[in-house]
Parts: sequence; C-alpha cells; structure tokens
Amino acid sequence: MAKKRPVVVVTRRLPSVVETRLRELFEAKLNADDQPMTREQLGEAMASSDVLVPTVTDEIDADLIAAAGPALKLIANFGNGVDNIDVPAASTRGIIVTNTPRVLTDDTADMTMALVLAVARRLVEGARTLSDGDWNGWSPTWMLGHRITGKRLGIVGMGRIGQALARRARAFGLAVHYHNRRRVDPRIEDALEATYWESLDQMLARVDIVSVNCPHTPATFHLLSARRLKLMKPGAIIVNTARGEIIDETALIKMLEAGEIAGAGLDVFEHEPSVPPKLARLAKAGKVTLLPHMGSATNEGRIDMGERVIVNIKTFIDGHTPPDRVLPSMI
Repeated sequence: MAKKRPVVVVTRRLPSVVETRLRELFEAKLNADDQPMTREQLGEAMASSDVLVPTVTDEIDADLIAAAGPALKLIANFGNGVDNIDVPAASTRGIIVTNTPRVLTDDTADMTMALVLAVARRLVEGARTLSDGDWNGWSPTWMLGHRITGKRLGIVGMGRIGQALARRARAFGLAVHYHNRRRVDPRIEDALEATYWESLDQMLARVDIVSVNCPHTPATFHLLSARRLKLMKPGAIIVNTARGEIIDETALIKMLEAGEIAGAGLDVFEHEPSVPPKLARLAKAGKVTLLPHMGSATNEGRIDMGERVIVNIKTFIDGHTPPDRVLPSMI
C-alpha cells in the first residue's frame, strides 16, 4: 500500500509553479480564490492538516494553536517574519515553525532605496502632475527635491536587509550609520564604512534619512516612538519597509502634519490593510509616499519563498529538522 501523503493546507494563492510542486509532493489543499481565510477557516485548516502554510497576514495565535488537531506538527510560514505566529505556544504544543529567510533581501533593499529616492526627489508627486494633466512646462524652481549624495543614512536593524541597503546606499554617496541590537562584525563594518551607534536616540538626532529594517517583535513594537521621532531633524525623512508596528503611526502623522519631519516613505502600516485617512491625505499633498506592502513583491522572490517552504516541509516529512526552523529564543 502506498504511503499516505501528508495533508498540507495553503492559506493563499502562491505562484503556479510552487502550487504545482506542492500538489506533486503532498496532499496539498490550495486556496483557489485567494481570499484571506477567516479565523474560523484557519481553525478548521489547523484541525485537519499535517502541515499549515500560512502567510504573514494570517494571525496564528495561542488559542488557534491550542485548538489545533493532533496531526498538525509543522507551520511552514510563507514569509521571512514570524510575528504573525505565536512561536512559544507552537513550541509548547510540539509544533515546529519555519520561515523563508535569505530570499527577500535584495528585493526589499531595492524597494527601500527606491523609497528613499522617491521621497527625496518627489517622484510620485511629479508623476501625478503628469497623469493629472497639470504640468505647464519646466521651471528652475518648480518641484525641487533634495540631493541624497553626501547625506547620512541611519539604518535601524543591520541584518541581511540592512547590510544590503548599506551597500546600495554607499553607491549613491550616502554615509552609512546604523543601530543594531548587536554590533556587526568589524570586517562588515569596514567594508560598508558604517558608523555604529549603541544609542538609537543619538543616531536619530544626527542622520538625514532613517530606514527601518528590523523585525517586529515585542521589543521593537513602537521602537520609533513619539519621543524618538521628535529627536529627528525637521528636514529628515523616514522610510519603513519592515513592519508598520515598529513606528508609532499616530505620532508620525502628527509630526508630518506639523512639518516636524520632512517626509516619509511607507510600504507597511500599523493596522494593515487599513491605511489612516490622514496618511492618504498627506500622500495627496506630497508629504509621504505610500506603497501597498510591495517590498518583496517580485516573481523571483515569491518563487524562491515557495521553494524554501517546500524544502522545509520535505525535510520535516523525511524525519529531519527543517533548515529554517524558528525557535522561541530566536524572536
């Protein structure tokens, strides 16, 4: 008798090549209409599957994990972050959690650099002028932005993405400063010509551009608080391609409205998919550039993520520890 294939429930549509391979290897149940699962549907999926493949927008909390069926032994997250999953609760239940690291680094760093340029050079505002038919021709003093060459970039979180951003920033003539939970290897620091700040407060007060590139954890919730945002220069800009919860969104909006920060480029929001109406109005006024969580949105990146998910599932099913296992001590 053929060995029973494990039931793998996938909560959202994935690239066709990834879904096809999942069906070849496992008893994969796919989400054909790509509608986000409700909490009830997530509960049903976790009660009936051997493996759950959620995405970063699926909140897998302790109550859902406690109600999971006995067969569920792996949550293979389609995403780099695992802030959507209660990893300690899963560990207590004997459920392994994995993620998809190292595949989105360049895509996210590219988008971060694009947002820096878009805010500093008013790219979206200029494009909107053309699409609205409001351009009356070139003028020496019209639509002036700011040069980034020679400015100081402060990176909050010098992991893989932060370092990839630093390499790009150096090519644009930016001086790289960073704050990290731990100081990076001196050889990396030297290669990036990066200045380390043990105090985030001190760095924020000295740089012209702030980029948020750290993961969202309980320790980083509102890391950029109202108090810290007020340390920034009035002419500084802030860019976030990490997680919206890291910045106090309400405080940021108030400072943008008051002109206490020059601009912002946001790819993530504190209560996604909800975007505060005030932010939308600021975008129309040219004060902020907003994107709908596109930082990792490339065909190549999504396929690479799917391949990591498959490797983790296959390794687990074969009786080995998945290569991308996430432990409670890692978050």
